[in-house]
Amino acid sequence: MNKKISLGLAISLIAIASAVTFILTSFFSLQSFNEKVVDVNQKAKKYNALQLLDTFIRDNYYGDINEADLNDGILKGYVDGLGDPYSRYLSEEEFIDEKSENAGETIGLGLTLAEDESGYIRIEQVLENSPAAEVGIIAGDAIIHIDGTDVTEIGFDEAVETLKGSEGTSVKLTIRRSGIDTDYDFTRRSIEVTSVTGRLVDGYIGYIKIEGFKENTSEQFAELLQRLTSNGAKALVFDLRDNPGGLVTSLEECLDPLLPEGKIAIAEYRDGHSETLVYSDNSELDMPMLVIINGETASSAELFAAALKDFGKAKLIGEQSYGKGVMQSTTEFENGGAVVLTVAEYRTIKSECYDGVGLSPDYPVQNEDESIDLQLEKAYEIIDMELSE
Repeated sequence: MNKKISLGLAISLIAIASAVTFILTSFFSLQSFNEKVVDVNQKAKKYNALQLLDTFIRDNYYGDINEADLNDGILKGYVDGLGDPYSRYLSEEEFIDEKSENAGETIGLGLTLAEDESGYIRIEQVLENSPAAEVGIIAGDAIIHIDGTDVTEIGFDEAVETLKGSEGTSVKLTIRRSGIDTDYDFTRRSIEVTSVTGRLVDGYIGYIKIEGFKENTSEQFAELLQRLTSNGAKALVFDLRDNPGGLVTSLEECLDPLLPEGKIAIAEYRDGHSETLVYSDNSELDMPMLVIINGETASSAELFAAALKDFGKAKLIGEQSYGKGVMQSTTEFENGGAVVLTVAEYRTIKSECYDGVGLSPDYPVQNEDESIDLQLEKAYEIIDMELSE
């Protein structure tokens, strides 16, 4: 039986519902307002403190203030305050260097340097096709003078900074070898860095060393992989020791020919959404593979190793990897600088993120004797066993 309500009761119920709606809306609006007020107050305190510090320094600092360096320092300090080891602010000059490094290029003479116990600069490595290599500079040579200034007078750090410069600029070096000093005039230029090297071992094992994932790494990787497989490689050993990672786009292109078709790895962001980072097409290389890792194998290099392991393509050998499973994005500012900020964590679709943990090798092997590469020897031994099965 239907029950009827009076018009007065209906109006009362509507009024109560409206009142409840108003109260709830007011409550959440007030809560949001209070949060914004707190945020504004916190920001005001932060900027007031910075203004007080700026006034104090300008009134009392004895030296001269370089405004550009001061501004960069403020921005660097802000990002450093996050306490994130992977986020950082780059000045305009640092950002230019970063872009060159990511591109797989370096501007200079093509030298890797170290401080010698004599106080001079010891040349550790000379890049191929570099200005230094073209005149016969070799590892073990020492830099004595830079543009006529004795290196020991300015110190190692300042001397290394003096060696840096833009493309097309000149520098004069005095190089000492076996007690004989020789002067050279150099012009700095852009040099392509080789990040992938390898060889065919015993006629059937392809050894591929990846130093890092740069813009030109995937092209170097594809060329070497094609050469090794065409020349008879029946198995592959990937050496990712001391590889700090690099560009995920380059990593994807290197993994693509090795893995089955489909989604390989994803990035998960703060707001909860995820994006595909690595996708492989339907071409897949089918042969035994092994990946050598150590404590300095990090970031996208770990993702390379994890992907091959998780999809059943390779086992890992060596030592526990570094454990960096978070991703950074780089955003350029109007002043020419840029911020590198951690924005997500990543993993393969088959396993958990390895950040702070690292990857455990299937075959733990340590190189205790620097004269013998036990990890590489063990890798070849395992490959031989797999091929003989």
